[in-house]
Amino acid sequence: MTPRPEQLQLLHETVLYHLQAIYQETQPDLSLPELSDEIIDIMRLREQFYDVVPHQNNWDQRDMVLITYGNSIKRDGEAPLNTLHRFLNDEVKGFINGVHILPFFPYCSDDGFAVMDYYEVNPPLGNWQAIEGIASDYRLMADLVINHGSSAGEWFQNFIKGEGKGHDYFYTTPPNTPISQVVRPRTSPLLRETETADGVKHVWCTFSHTQVDFDFRNPEVLKEFINIIRFYLDKGIRIFRLDAVAFLWKKPGTNCLNLPETHEVVRLMRSLIQHAQPDAILITETNIPNRENLSYFGNANEAHCIYNFSLPPLLVNTLVTGNCFYLKQWLMSMPPAQNGTAYFNFIASHDGIGLRPAEGLLSEGEIASLISTMQQFGGQISWRTGDNGVKKPYEINIALFDALQGTTKGKDDYNVDRFICAHAIMLALEGIPGIYIHSLLATSNDNDKLERTGQNRGINRHEWDYEALQTALADPNSQHSRVSTLLKKLVHLRQHQKAFHPNATQFTLHMGEKLFGFWRQSMDRRQSIFCIFNISDTPQDLRIAELNLIITDRWWDLISGHIFDDTAEMFTVAPYQVLWITNG
Repeated sequence: MTPRPEQLQLLHETVLYHLQAIYQETQPDLSLPELSDEIIDIMRLREQFYDVVPHQNNWDQRDMVLITYGNSIKRDGEAPLNTLHRFLNDEVKGFINGVHILPFFPYCSDDGFAVMDYYEVNPPLGNWQAIEGIASDYRLMADLVINHGSSAGEWFQNFIKGEGKGHDYFYTTPPNTPISQVVRPRTSPLLRETETADGVKHVWCTFSHTQVDFDFRNPEVLKEFINIIRFYLDKGIRIFRLDAVAFLWKKPGTNCLNLPETHEVVRLMRSLIQHAQPDAILITETNIPNRENLSYFGNANEAHCIYNFSLPPLLVNTLVTGNCFYLKQWLMSMPPAQNGTAYFNFIASHDGIGLRPAEGLLSEGEIASLISTMQQFGGQISWRTGDNGVKKPYEINIALFDALQGTTKGKDDYNVDRFICAHAIMLALEGIPGIYIHSLLATSNDNDKLERTGQNRGINRHEWDYEALQTALADPNSQHSRVSTLLKKLVHLRQHQKAFHPNATQFTLHMGEKLFGFWRQSMDRRQSIFCIFNISDTPQDLRIAELNLIITDRWWDLISGHIFDDTAEMFTVAPYQVLWITNG
């Protein structure tokens, strides 16, 4: 719809308010009203404008996202994005309605997260027609790699020349700048010495020296990324993942993490996106301690969704120790997401099992034990630079299927059961679930890729041959077929339970350290589900009376079909068994 004058005036004032908070300190002479009008024009909000419905949930229990690279599956003679679309239609249609294709742009390093051109699809993957085809069938999530760009891209080459588009897009600072407090996920030097037409410049590189940080003090950078957002909306992208956004604003003398200007940029982008496309979602990728991560909800005015980064390390720790104390303690501390916001739950991704989100939740001893166990199962450890240059473990790199092949006591025969239990917990928790393609396919560690690339994260970024994958999925005895079938069954069950709405009520149950559980209730209060999991390798007794089931209701387990018609029943829960006990 075309906006009315009063709507445009209110929007102008809103954008202006955000811009004042962003630039009042660094750009006091900037004409902010003019910049506000430019931004509104870039988003074409004078042509098409939607009213915002506060606290509206653009999701329900049917929503789920598959996380994948564009070339996770390859087929001879076919563009990988077309192969991916074929796989999605053959294997997940009807079960998963969203797909996150990790950076599919031309890049120079980090498997796509050093973007050379934000407006092009990487030719070896396919083209925009393929992306739009997937977007027409699935809710498409794409990365907005907003903190840094490629050192091999045209913008940075123009920076070196001192002229042309992008020549002033990058953050530079004198070499004597106080940077000891800067917190980063890498151990390489922060400043990259670069010879330019204007002499030697020291460029800020939060990640690697091929990933050079943008300077958002320059409003041209902000305008560029708003233009990229508009372009992606036109291509059918409906979920924007703000990669590494916590590092966006730099202020020497601070830790340069989660600064107020960063939060204000997120608020501005949400304001613009929701007026341009009401069902679009903004999700922040902030792999940081839990309390800091939660701050990106704002007051339901920043990210629609935040990654539940503490879940993977806590859940893996729970299942390899057979003790749910830390997981339960964390779950009880988590605030329910307001309507209009939701947690994005995942337990595996293209990266590793992050350890920063476990800080303050697991003791150093627990983290050391977890690291040792994962190393026994083939895992690698990546490191970061902490305060004052101290080196600390950043993440564990391992395929989740291999991470759950045993416990702290060693490998055992419960690999598949433990793996399914982990996903059943994720699927039942408050929030929107995201499943990594290599979890859906039960892919093991790719040690060949690890050795070939020399990159720890390569261990969990296998590239399947399409025919080989079809053969593996057709074999009912393969781990790939068994896991895929069981996960699809759980997803199918989840889709039909209103109590699994991402914003439905959740309470933690107290059943000791071997049984982990929580209660979900639908928003209309008509359905309850008691979600109970034996997270140990020994059978556990569950006294049904302790659940306080309403005796006038009929209760049964959604997974096994077992009917609980005797509240005095003592039920034995097998190792890693899952119970979803419902009344309707």
